[in-house]
Amino acid sequence: MTDTALTVHQTARPRGFPTPGHFAFVESAVPAPGPGTALVENLYWSVDPYHREMMDGDFTLDAPLEGRTIGRVVHSRHPSLREGGIVFHRLGWRTHAVVTPDQARPVPRFEGVPLSAHLGILGGTGLTAYVGLTRIAELREGQDVFVSAAGGGVGTATGRLARLMGAGRLVGSTGRASKAAHLTEHVGYDEVFDYHAGPVAGLLAGAAPDGIDLYLDNVGGEHLEAAISSLREYGRIVRIGTLAQYNSTGTPYALRNLPDIVEKSLRMEGFLVRNHGHVQKELYEFVVPHLQSGRVGLDETVVDGFGRIVDAFLGMLRGENQGKIIVRAAGTAV
Repeated sequence: MTDTALTVHQTARPRGFPTPGHFAFVESAVPAPGPGTALVENLYWSVDPYHREMMDGDFTLDAPLEGRTIGRVVHSRHPSLREGGIVFHRLGWRTHAVVTPDQARPVPRFEGVPLSAHLGILGGTGLTAYVGLTRIAELREGQDVFVSAAGGGVGTATGRLARLMGAGRLVGSTGRASKAAHLTEHVGYDEVFDYHAGPVAGLLAGAAPDGIDLYLDNVGGEHLEAAISSLREYGRIVRIGTLAQYNSTGTPYALRNLPDIVEKSLRMEGFLVRNHGHVQKELYEFVVPHLQSGRVGLDETVVDGFGRIVDAFLGMLRGENQGKIIVRAAGTAV
């Protein structure tokens, strides 16, 4: 372990798309754990779309950013946080963190499953997809599903899980045509369209001419409007995110077909994954055997080196990642 710690601070509120100038790497001595705490050397960091939304006001300026992180306990002053243990916590974008037992939980190790999976399909990303499909949408076998931002972390996890659960026709949208082949050949989507190719309503109608039963919405805006038009009677909409607005400086998109929600008896519901932590064990039981058998693969873009975490975040916002984007500490071998 080095004697120097690095943290990433947000230095200004962005208007539109953020730049490297909105962040600063701050160097300090490695912190010492006090009584009842432990020092964690971080190994993997998650950069997520919700970070962009929090940059507009939730993150405190000139202070370390939060984020999902996996690390190794290197100095413990609490018996429940044993030295050498691998833990999950939310005190990252930093190389080292001092955590209490309430802030960290041990990461279970599953034979043949990389640690990085606990920030992807076994972490908050996969739990979002699983809760959305099982608790909110209540997916039933044979139902047709549309997923926006299908090439991202939640989108790939949703595709994988929906296919395991017996979904019927599985349609996705992506901002890069190059992602479509991976989604159809490896993830399980039947049809994926590039939403830049034309009006989303027409593209979705062409990909799902008989309509859809469920829509998992990571984007909002024009995608949500198109899904409302394509949904069959008693269809369900799961609101997960609003990527279309995160970097926008204009007026939010105004849905023109809201009466269809009433006319078709549609249901729309959002949720926060942090309120569904009790489902975590169920997610493990469902997914881990398929990871171990190879039926489910890991859709990850791994960026090496904490110094590249800002670049990884901005690249994710530009859609440069295939699946979940994860930053890995240089030299990590666990």
